[in-house]
Formats: sequence, structure tokens, C-alpha cells
Amino acid sequence: MSFVLIIVSSSQTRKENMMRILPREEKFFDLFEELAVKIEEGGSLFMHILDHYDQSEPNIFRLKEIEHEADVITHETYERMYRTFLTPFDREDIYALVNKMDSILDIIESCATIMLLYRIKEPAPELKEQVRILNGAITKVKEVVRALRNMKNAQTILDACVEINTAENEGDVVLRIAISRLFENGMDVVEIIKWKEIFEQIEHAIDVCEDFSNIAEGIVLKNA
Repeated sequence: MSFVLIIVSSSQTRKENMMRILPREEKFFDLFEELAVKIEEGGSLFMHILDHYDQSEPNIFRLKEIEHEADVITHETYERMYRTFLTPFDREDIYALVNKMDSILDIIESCATIMLLYRIKEPAPELKEQVRILNGAITKVKEVVRALRNMKNAQTILDACVEINTAENEGDVVLRIAISRLFENGMDVVEIIKWKEIFEQIEHAIDVCEDFSNIAEGIVLKNA
């Protein structure tokens, strides 16, 4: 009598075997990089707006256009994610990564619009410092995105994530200083409320960069 040994692979093992046979969908990485470029463009434009505040209105409208362009890339990524059989990494990680990236630019555009609506006369020095820190974090976000194409770049990704976390800590310090100065200068209560919201929005954008880095670290740990 002969026996046939049947080996039933786990779903994870089957997926790994399939990924060895079928090529990855590289278009995802193109979309990630396109989105990162838009975020960097938006962050740079916001700093330009602060440095040339008397000419801010047309630039704020351009910032809105950049934010819309980023939304288009984001939605294309989501659609591709659900149409593609084999994604480069887990769908929930793709969704979270792209969602955080898009949120960074959403917050930047919202902050610029609020400044226009609130009729802010001149940007505070602390805001410029916050945006400098934010743009440094965005540069590292872009570096992480480029490195994700190849998990051999795992250390590059992790190092950039550490730098994003450091930027978030710097942002916390600047936010505390900015808010404390609002109350030191005898500013009108309405102005305090306006500026507190603006400062906190930019700090939130830096926090979202850190959220992005945490997701990227998780992807590395699961896929490297």
C-alpha cells in the first residue's frame, strides 16, 4: 500500500510563493514618489508664501492646486490597490502610508488658507521655524519613499525615520515656545486663538510625518 503525502501551505506561505513567481506591481512606487514630490512642492511653496507674505494670495491658490493634484494621485493609488492581485506590501500598509502622506499636504494647504481667512498681517518667526522643521521632515519622507522600492535599503529607511522622529521632537519644543510667547506679549484674545490654531496645525503636520515614519518602519520589519 502506498501513501501520498499532502502538504497544505499556509496562506502566508502561498502568498510568498506567488510573489516569487509573479513580478511586483512597480507602478505603486511611481505613485508613492509622485505624491512625495507634491508634498515637497507644497511645503516649499508654503515657506515661499511666508517669506513673501505680501504676495501670498496667488501662491495660496497655487497651493490649493497642488493639494488637488496630490488628491488625484492618492485616489489613483487606492484604486490600483484594489485592482491589483499582488501588491508590493500589505494593502492596509499601502492605504495607511498614502493616507498619511496626503494628510501632510492637506494640513499645509488648510493652514495657508486659514491665514488668508483670518487676515493674518505677518507670519510669526516661530511659524517659519516650524515650517522649516516640517520641510526637513518632508525631505526625509521623500527619502523613505524612494528607498521603499528595495528592502535592501532597510537601514536607509530606518535612519530616515529616526531623523523624522527627531524633527517631531524639535517641533514640540518650538510649539511650546510659540504658545508661551502668545501670552507673554499681551496679545488680543482673538489673535491668541488664531495663532494657537495655526501653530498647532503645523505641529500636527509634523506629527503626521512621524506617523508616516512609524508605518514605514513597520513595513520594513515585516518585509525586510
